[in-house]
Amino acid sequence: MTIRRIVPNLQGVPAAGSREFYVDFLGLEQVMDLGWITTFAVPGAPLAQISVITEDATAPLLADISIEVDDADAYHAAAVRAGLEILYGPADEPWGVRRFFVRDPHGKVLNIVAHREG
Repeated sequence: MTIRRIVPNLQGVPAAGSREFYVDFLGLEQVMDLGWITTFAVPGAPLAQISVITEDATAPLLADISIEVDDADAYHAAAVRAGLEILYGPADEPWGVRRFFVRDPHGKVLNIVAHREG
């Protein structure tokens, strides 16, 4: 099991103005925009990212942090074995990921996500 990247999700921030702030002011690149979540990355360091999220297309709540892993099912099984609170999933999402939400000891919601091959 390997973690590939960790991305903070800024919740409830209006999408208007995000591009001007993160791209024009900070110089980040917009690398994803699904309408309800937009992700910005550092040019030349694509794993250094931040997302702005206003809702979730399929989950009933918003995640505070997204953690990309190599195998979401392996992490899900480990979370179940540890007795952790699973809040959503696992689910295959239409935008090409498999994910689940788990609550950390501080009450934060983590989106554990793996990109599906093919």
